[in-house]
Amino acid sequence: MAQIFATIVHKAGVPDDSAVELVTAARKIDAGATVTALVFGSGDDLAAACTAVAPAYNEVWKVDGDAFAYPNAEVIRKAMTNLLPSDAIVLVPHDTFGMDLSPGLAIKMDSAFASDVVGIEGLDGGTLNIVRQEFGGAVSTHVQCDISQGAVINVRAGSFAPEETQANGQVVDKSGDVGDLGAARRKFLELVAAEVGDVDITKEEVLVSIGRGIEDEDNIEIAQELAEAMGAVVSCSRPIVDAKWLEKSRQVGTSGQTVKPKVYLACGISGSFQHLGGLKGNPFIVAINKNPKAPIFQVADVGIVADILDFLPDLTEKIQESK
Repeated sequence: MAQIFATIVHKAGVPDDSAVELVTAARKIDAGATVTALVFGSGDDLAAACTAVAPAYNEVWKVDGDAFAYPNAEVIRKAMTNLLPSDAIVLVPHDTFGMDLSPGLAIKMDSAFASDVVGIEGLDGGTLNIVRQEFGGAVSTHVQCDISQGAVINVRAGSFAPEETQANGQVVDKSGDVGDLGAARRKFLELVAAEVGDVDITKEEVLVSIGRGIEDEDNIEIAQELAEAMGAVVSCSRPIVDAKWLEKSRQVGTSGQTVKPKVYLACGISGSFQHLGGLKGNPFIVAINKNPKAPIFQVADVGIVADILDFLPDLTEKIQESK
């Protein structure tokens, strides 16, 4: 039976949505495994995060210390190397922190490493069968990992739907077991909040988000008309901001804003993990893209294969008629 650990990302005592998604991923590996949450932090925020994730995990390892007040991958990697058994399977969210933490952790543990995993097909003896996406999601690759010496697996946000679990795990304080962490070569300086423009997309319940498929700056008006008809706000992916068609405060993604709408229309957006990393709270996702193999369809609740320049005006008209 596999020993599976999940790295919990949290802020101000509130766990990231990935905390419950990683439980689902763990059950795909081994339905009968004991799944342990690893929670690093300090003080009351750490205690609150541990309490919040305990219902979903068999056990919660709490690691408290000033060195963990900010998620420094350099320090946490050393602590995990000292804490974890040599054959552990470690699940990590595939975000900027996870990309910083995991490759070096796999090297330190002398274990297999797989990044940006979107599917898990289960264990076959000592081999774990997983699914990754290549070339911007155009190709799915089926990969076999030898996990006889453990593995570090980065899981893409939104790839595993949360399931109802009532493990009600005990919180175990492991703060004294991290050993000597040495002096860190980097330190946290300050947190710079993203600028808020004329509209704060982080507070909107419905977003009409546009990507490369909009093709031209003048076509943004099409999305704006749809948003007005729906009582929504226009947001975008990074290429739109890079082209200076919309301000950065409208960008959804790991390098933009993190949003938690109830409904998210992804219009002409391919669905890279950087973009999906900015989507939290399990919104109802409607994806419209003329490429039927776009990775956004892997996470969408409704997928529509169409050119948004033709489809959005028709949708706007139907909504206006229904009113």
